[in-house]
Amino acid sequence: MNMNKMSGLGGVVAILMLLHYAEAQRVHQVGDSQGWRVPQDTTTYQNWASNQNFTVGDILAFDFQTGRHNVIEVSRDSYSSCNSNNPIGSTWNTGPSNITLNRGGEHYYICGVGQHCANGQRLAINVSGSALPPSTAIPPSSTTTPLSPSSSASTSFPTFIHFLFFSALVIVAF
Repeated sequence: MNMNKMSGLGGVVAILMLLHYAEAQRVHQVGDSQGWRVPQDTTTYQNWASNQNFTVGDILAFDFQTGRHNVIEVSRDSYSSCNSNNPIGSTWNTGPSNITLNRGGEHYYICGVGQHCANGQRLAINVSGSALPPSTAIPPSSTTTPLSPSSSASTSFPTFIHFLFFSALVIVAF
């Protein structure tokens, strides 16, 4: 196999890997239609999270009214005590806000306004997977663009990937 075909195959593999990542990414609308608000029941967000599967690269979409709520990622201890004094990273004060999950493990989010956290406006999730490469992680300041919620990728997208893959094999073969 000559060098041109080998480098072309490497490019195709890289494109397929990126497309696979894009297919796997999901948007989770926190609280579904309720959004990010003080809930009627203090277990609302934990019940919601128990029906979700979070993986690195997924997006948490927090829908809230600017000035009435915020989103703060905190440690487990700060989550348990509803203490917003030691945030992990940025505080999202503008709603709606989208947060890309860029590392696996436990993540804790609270609302730091008044007694909102103590009244149940807090979320603990476990994210599977490892860290995203730096070039694919979206910094918090650029994650406030609303995205439409989706529990899975479009059904036509896998068909496109298969078409692209087989097209690439045909090109490489010739």
